[in-house]
Amino acid sequence: MTSPDPSDLDFLRRAGRLIREVPDFPIPGVLFQDAMPVFADAAMLAAVVDRVVASHPPQGFDLVAGIEARGFLLAAPVAYAAGRGVVAIRKTGKLPGPCRAESYDLEYGVGVLELQRAALSRGQRVLLVDDVLATGGTLGAATALIEAAGAVVAGVAVLIELSGLAGRDRLGVDVTALLLR
Repeated sequence: MTSPDPSDLDFLRRAGRLIREVPDFPIPGVLFQDAMPVFADAAMLAAVVDRVVASHPPQGFDLVAGIEARGFLLAAPVAYAAGRGVVAIRKTGKLPGPCRAESYDLEYGVGVLELQRAALSRGQRVLLVDDVLATGGTLGAATALIEAAGAVVAGVAVLIELSGLAGRDRLGVDVTALLLR
């Protein structure tokens, strides 16, 4: 279990100030954590990518998988910085060709994620990346898709973890969260 380094207070303060909390989005009662301002700030995006790669050295994984949609914004630069490829885990109906599908519960409903059957090879080690870990539903479904392909989840990296929702406990894999809320 990895969480933010309290000695890096400057990073934590800067990132925390950029994240917007949006009440009642996408439905009433949900306090949405909007990380888009972090991704829009070039220096902060670089700092986030550097911290993810430092916490998951490239020799420990073969590919990076990003979850639609904000997970893509972090997965691609992490893959580039680590010298690895990137694959997409998308909402249902968005990927061509044969796909594996996995349904999951959200804080506010049910969703389905898909992964192309040819995206991963048996035994590949995958770093799974997303913007927020809340209940663990989305990351749990993505983990199931990776494992169904015969690949291995080498770790999970998220920008924000909503620790009060205990999503980490539902995953059963190593999780690195840069910010806890």
